[in-house]
Amino acid sequence: MIDLNMRYFFVVCLIILIPVFTVSQDRLSRGSVPEELLRPGRSESARYPIDTVIGELGRGAASEAAYSYANSIGVALMSGQMGHPALASINSTTRQNYLFEIGIIVPENFRIGGGRILPDGSVSFLVRFIGRDQGITGEMYIRYISRQIGGNDAERTVGNWVFEELFLEEARYKDAENQDILNRNNFYPYERFY
Repeated sequence: MIDLNMRYFFVVCLIILIPVFTVSQDRLSRGSVPEELLRPGRSESARYPIDTVIGELGRGAASEAAYSYANSIGVALMSGQMGHPALASINSTTRQNYLFEIGIIVPENFRIGGGRILPDGSVSFLVRFIGRDQGITGEMYIRYISRQIGGNDAERTVGNWVFEELFLEEARYKDAENQDILNRNNFYPYERFY
């Protein structure tokens, strides 16, 4: 009888203590950072992480449509395929040069951020393609082109985003990038081309 009661006691204790330990360990892993700082509130915009080379990730001052288009170009460049539909508007020689330069590092991921609208109406984004041992950083320029279509009564304006230019630096080993980061005083070191 005592053995059966002890078993019940241990089961009840486990049922009560497991959630307590789970909750307390979850809170310990966050340290003293309040929940409000970890997640945006209902009226706040999403918080994006910061890349140590190109700075804040995300769309920046650019529109959601511009950011989405720039992401599609980044995915297409990372794919390494000349025939990717997102790259169709780029001159074939220029496209081949971009794919060759990025292909050197064998990209596994890319990051895009720092979108800003330029005085001439184009939008620029900082990009970073990351391979296992090397990375390549640059700035991408896109523009929204609109035109009038239709007859006299049904004239309307349509438009689409087009790729303008991608300036890429030379590929760098991650060790060199990390060393530069340690030797700098400012946290957002990457300088734009334009």
